[in-house]
Amino acid sequence: MTGEQPAQTPSPRVVLLGRPGCHLCDEARVVVERVTSELGVGWAEQSVDDDPELLRRYAEQIPVTFVDGRRHDFWRVDEARLRAALR
Repeated sequence: MTGEQPAQTPSPRVVLLGRPGCHLCDEARVVVERVTSELGVGWAEQSVDDDPELLRRYAEQIPVTFVDGRRHDFWRVDEARLRAALR
């Protein structure tokens, strides 16, 4: 044994908060996937339905995107604005 620690996966820089069956979430996902893929940035998706506090806070704003832990956009994802935030 070498005593090496397993490599830690960095936290995603972009989080898309939405819910199943949301057409705006589907549109946002396409933009987030495209931009993060092109820039080599990690992203994750979470459903407001999985967390009562997220549901209470954001149900009327989904999809909501967060960049580096801060709320970035809601309802629509502006591709140019997302790119700028990630640079």
